[in-house]
Amino acid sequence: MCGRYASFRQAQDLADAFDVAEITDEAIEIHPSFNVAPTDQVRVVLERADAGREMHAARWGLVPAFASDPKIGVRMINARIETVAEKNAFAKSLRTRRCILPADGYYEWRKNPDGSKTPHFIHRADAAPLAFAGLYAFWRDPSKAESDPSRWLLSTTILTQPARSQLTDIHDREPVVLRRAAVAQWLDPSVTAPEEALAVIAPERPRLQFHRVGPEVGNVRVDSPALIEPVD
Repeated sequence: MCGRYASFRQAQDLADAFDVAEITDEAIEIHPSFNVAPTDQVRVVLERADAGREMHAARWGLVPAFASDPKIGVRMINARIETVAEKNAFAKSLRTRRCILPADGYYEWRKNPDGSKTPHFIHRADAAPLAFAGLYAFWRDPSKAESDPSRWLLSTTILTQPARSQLTDIHDREPVVLRRAAVAQWLDPSVTAPEEALAVIAPERPRLQFHRVGPEVGNVRVDSPALIEPVD
């Protein structure tokens, strides 16, 4: 958790929603998806002190700068708020490389008494885009030349926390969904103290709704608006 989500709005719509001044070509080119999976290219919004708020494309699954292989990112799609400040893979990013991942909703699987799992789609009650609190990092591929622009990999992770209210019936954890008023504080590049950054994650969050969906979302090769439709 969170291991699958939907992001099907156009880049410009998300830029308007989150006051983004610049969108990279790579972010524009990302296709809408109803089934975003780990290692996919996703959109992230970050803020630089000298450039303002920007939207970039990043690989979901954070690859820290010290990694010898980008495959480590598969195990780092999430970062727990309880330990994020202490983990070497995330600590530096928490201080200076925070971002949000815009989404239209996410999927979670409820475990049934018989061991089977039922997927649910969770989204904002007002249908506005979600803002997942995230971190990002840059990793340099040592196999590529200094002149190769693709030598740098931008990757990202989603923060998670213990589930609250009705979401506890589905799963014991949930992604950190920021209130709109908290987005600017989370992205603020002048904030470098871990405790100050994490203080933005308040008990309040936007009101969420959820409904049961079909099992097809479990197949990463399936990507259709039908994935978020309610089922009986």
